[in-house]
Amino acid sequence: MFVRLQGVTKSVTRSLLWPRWLPQLLPSSCVLCGQTDRNAVCEPCHEQHFTTRPRRCVQCAMPIPTTAKEIRCGDCLKNKPSFDATIVVADYAAPADQLVLALKFGAKLPLAPLMAGMLRDTAVHYADRGLALPTLLTAVPLGKSRLQERGFNQSLEIARPLSRQLNIPLEQLLVRLRDTLAQATLPTEERRRNISRAFVVPTQAMNYVRGAHIGVIDDVITTGETLNEIASTLKRFGARRVTNIVFARTISK
Repeated sequence: MFVRLQGVTKSVTRSLLWPRWLPQLLPSSCVLCGQTDRNAVCEPCHEQHFTTRPRRCVQCAMPIPTTAKEIRCGDCLKNKPSFDATIVVADYAAPADQLVLALKFGAKLPLAPLMAGMLRDTAVHYADRGLALPTLLTAVPLGKSRLQERGFNQSLEIARPLSRQLNIPLEQLLVRLRDTLAQATLPTEERRRNISRAFVVPTQAMNYVRGAHIGVIDDVITTGETLNEIASTLKRFGARRVTNIVFARTISK
């Protein structure tokens, strides 16, 4: 929306509105290093922290040795998850965790498109190396009480721009049947029971799910129990393949 500026000449008005002036009129700073920059993450920080891609298990995205013969980690070989692949940008450690926390608990919603852009670049990187990209995206749903408390679903905020950037449709394919305890607060052995049967595919989404390769968007994967339950649910309703697309990966299960 344009506002008429009284007493200002047309030429000055055009100059004020010209995009090249925006960095001076609206200064910002890198969320990681604090240096003044037009981007939320400056180019030096991006190059330093988000361009290295260690070898990861194709299924759960845990780092594995570069010399490993298998493309899956020992845990996935021993106890195969319901999901087929996982794409992550970085480990859930400094400084990537700062972006996740600022979005989720600081309500820094402008970070969501930035994180989506990094996910797009990472997904394209792996697609160029033979990993199939999904044909349909969905976001991990929040429970009603947590959504009311937070006011937004951080996974959905990432999924919307990612859908546009990858040109893959986004649909609400899952409903959370009940509020669950925060997985991070529970011992490992209790997390599976906490999340068991917590999701369902609603009737109006069943035709989308059947036979599809679905990408599930989330901000962090920790033990993988939530994403495993979601993948199990989607496959129970006919999904052909499930790929997790997650910004950060906790490196210890």
